[in-house]
Amino acid sequence: MAGKDSTDNVSDHETRFLKAFDEYNDALFRHAFLRVSNREKAIDLVHDTYTKVWSYIREGYEIDTFRPFLYKVLNNLIIDEYRKRKETSLDALMEIEGVDEGSFDELSESTVEMLAATIDGRKAFELLAELPDQYREVIVYRFIDQLGPREISELIEESENVISVRIYRGLKLLRQKIEAGDEYAEERRKAKAKRAM
Repeated sequence: MAGKDSTDNVSDHETRFLKAFDEYNDALFRHAFLRVSNREKAIDLVHDTYTKVWSYIREGYEIDTFRPFLYKVLNNLIIDEYRKRKETSLDALMEIEGVDEGSFDELSESTVEMLAATIDGRKAFELLAELPDQYREVIVYRFIDQLGPREISELIEESENVISVRIYRGLKLLRQKIEAGDEYAEERRKAKAKRAM
């Protein structure tokens, strides 16, 4: 993905960097915003991403493909942001719930896809911000950025099994939130209809 560049062809790197900025800036912002739910923080994270990547290039390194490299840098900055917030990790959740990763070996991609198919996409998108960070992160990567579990695993440096657990739990939580919202809306509709009688 990246390596030390022996040539001094800075203008070529600068051209490629500027092209990558134009191509990926909006997508990176959307990704950061969905992950941190704060517009200003998302702008800062994307700015910091490009600053770090530019420094990397100025140090003489060459980047073969910008998109995955930019996502990797942005992801690391988001992880640092999560650490600052001291969010509960999945490991802590598993300890609390008495569940170990091995219990989820039966989670296949088809199981996850079937669960995803039962969820209203528009409503899910609206409720994403309500999910705990570790679930929102993998759902954004999987269903918005269209990355597979193996790619997500490499990006956030967790096992594919942990990724599958997070995606599955996140989708279940989203479905519960959607169903709770639908029930609330139905109760309000009935109450309104009663008052109108």
